[in-house]
Amino acid sequence: MNLYNLIFIAPFLCLTLMVLLLSHLFMTKPSLNVYLVDFACHKPPLALSCSREVALERATRYMNISEETLVFMKKIMERSGLGDSTYLPEGFLRDPPNVCLEEARREAEMMMFGAIDELLVKTGVKCIDVGILVVNCCIFNVVPSLSSMVVNRYKLRDNILSFNLAGMGCTAGLIAITLAKQLLQVHHNTYALVVSTENITQNCYLGSDPSKFLINCVFRVGGAAILLSNRPSDGPSSKYELIHTVQTNTAHYERSYNCILQEEDREGHLGVTVTRDLMAVAIKAVESNMTTLGRLVLPVSEQIRYITNYLIRKLHVADIKPYVPDFRKAFDHILPHVGGKPVLDELQRNLGLSEADMEASRMTLYRFGNTSSSTVWYELAYAEAKGRIKRGDRVWHIAFGSGFKCCSVVWRAMRTVNPEEMNPWRAEIDEFPVDLHNHVQVGSIPYHFEPSK
Repeated sequence: MNLYNLIFIAPFLCLTLMVLLLSHLFMTKPSLNVYLVDFACHKPPLALSCSREVALERATRYMNISEETLVFMKKIMERSGLGDSTYLPEGFLRDPPNVCLEEARREAEMMMFGAIDELLVKTGVKCIDVGILVVNCCIFNVVPSLSSMVVNRYKLRDNILSFNLAGMGCTAGLIAITLAKQLLQVHHNTYALVVSTENITQNCYLGSDPSKFLINCVFRVGGAAILLSNRPSDGPSSKYELIHTVQTNTAHYERSYNCILQEEDREGHLGVTVTRDLMAVAIKAVESNMTTLGRLVLPVSEQIRYITNYLIRKLHVADIKPYVPDFRKAFDHILPHVGGKPVLDELQRNLGLSEADMEASRMTLYRFGNTSSSTVWYELAYAEAKGRIKRGDRVWHIAFGSGFKCCSVVWRAMRTVNPEEMNPWRAEIDEFPVDLHNHVQVGSIPYHFEPSK
């Protein structure tokens, strides 16, 4: 790079530095502090545990699918990153399986109420003090709504602000946190209860289209309940303070909108289709989200390196590779939604993360499977059970899913978390991490994607 080019770029760098400093002054703090008092993840009973072998055996016995499709399904499950102790709903394990509305409602109640009951025990908060309720579940929608089921079960007050989010995919859990935060900014001195789950009973695909079998292979039951507060008195005793939320929605692009779509197959069986565009649009959404988040959390030095690299490439001053900011300089814990093994592999490669950085995500996928919107809470519970959350630590939750959407939430630990607290990992945490090479077959997953729409 010659002197002329350096002189040409210098004013841009000075202007960039001023913008970054102003951004940090005006964009880093909400008008009212929001705290995460505590959270709970439901651990289903042992009777619902199901190995990959048993899942395949039941698919062979009860599903009208070809031998070729069974071989395909077996390869996916062997390389999915899931272990042999994930959980399926009770209706799946009956002889024969029963995926009726009553079983779906039973699953929803078990996951939601199980998580909420534990959360109320952990926090000691009375139901009458909860002023905001946000429940999210992508596919299962009933009348009355899931949020009404919670209100009825816990006899929440008449004037509660109650919301039921549907069709939002795996990002819904963090989107629900964002909504609750915004409500807490205007309704003072109250608690917000967020409940995240997905219903596997009604997610089951009973046809023979391989592109719709990913749901059956990697999604498992799970649920989480989170208690947020804007009461200043809760600050010292809360686990985390909510620092930032960043949402990205790329549904205006047709490829993004159509890459994950619920639809019927030729035989009328309802399922979720995944197209070959999935990985490309996921990366695009995550990159867009990180660009916005980076301005809020990255050290100024990292932001200057990124913008300098961008200007050099944009102005064709020199032929250099794009600079990927090191987000590890901004966070102590990075917890991406587990999605599936290929998604985690690609995210690790693009962000330059280590195996230690990915441990909580990979172990959550192995132990509990993809529980959709609640997976990020099982990951945080893993880090807590390992005794890794120290006062002042910054935690990055990032989730992505259909739409295509990406959402980031940043927390700061208010205290060092005791690993002996009530936690779904507590009884078995010493068994982790496991060596996945000894438990999961290595190799690419043979996805049968639908052509792009």
